Amino acid sequence: MNVHATALAKAYPFDEATSAFAGDVIGDLARHPKRLSPKYFYDATGSELFEQITVLPEYYPTRTELGILRDRGGEIAAIIPDGAALVEFGAGATTKVRLLLETSEFGAYVPVDISGDFLKAQADGLRRDFPRLGIYPVAADFTTPFALPEAVADMPKVGFFPGSTLGNFEPSEALAFLRSARKILGHGAQMIIGVDLEKDERVLYDAYNDAAGVTARFNLNVLVRINRELGGNFDLSGFTHRSIYNRDRHRIEMHLISRKAQTVRILGNTFAFRPGESIHTENSYKYSLERFTALARSAGWTVRDSWTDANTMFSVHALVAD
Repeated sequence: MNVHATALAKAYPFDEATSAFAGDVIGDLARHPKRLSPKYFYDATGSELFEQITVLPEYYPTRTELGILRDRGGEIAAIIPDGAALVEFGAGATTKVRLLLETSEFGAYVPVDISGDFLKAQADGLRRDFPRLGIYPVAADFTTPFALPEAVADMPKVGFFPGSTLGNFEPSEALAFLRSARKILGHGAQMIIGVDLEKDERVLYDAYNDAAGVTARFNLNVLVRINRELGGNFDLSGFTHRSIYNRDRHRIEMHLISRKAQTVRILGNTFAFRPGESIHTENSYKYSLERFTALARSAGWTVRDSWTDANTMFSVHALVAD
């Protein structure tokens, strides 16, 4: 727990998770420039909005990765040992993992996510459809070290990290995550990971500024969550969504821009905003195949195979732990 969370826990009767949320919000809004962590997008409403984003016509990553997993499923299955334990870091909707479970002979599935209730619901659904598969949910922050269940200790390990989540990490954080995953899975383990690729800037812009405004609602929802859970008084009409491509840093940046001079109060703290001032809410880094290979190598992984769609929009990689 950070210093802000410790102080807030003493002053307000929050549970540990809410105190951590409060501490991060207070600390990040006190920065210059202001920011908020993207991990707080995903309350129930945010998760629902993100699922809506994944099927938007402008948003290519989900359908493109699903296409790769379907088209190359046999090739992926061929390199996975029978009876392996599939460990999914940040388990979400089960659409993608089902493709692996249907094409490979896994001995167990270990979904890892910070939300225990969400994990239980997902695990119950998979147990009905895969009754012979051992399913062992782990409620943990997948970006930090955690212990795998004893039931999978003697099984070969295969990590699974689909989507473009790796791109939400700063490069140093992505390196740290890959090193942590390697340590958790062990020497000789494999990992199947999705990585979004560099592409035409207009395609990127449209993907994060959809015509229906769903991404804008998703971005603004973090302010709704602060108001609801931390007693904030953000006026949503006073902020607007903006996504831009930072060419020099190979990333999409999402911001909430203050429309006016205004003051916001959260748990006794006051934050002043200038007209046009930004809250930086998320980055989504885009990789070349070469830059991702170098990143993986630095973290102790060898890229065994890589697959892309026909237009080289997205990539899926099979890594082996050195």
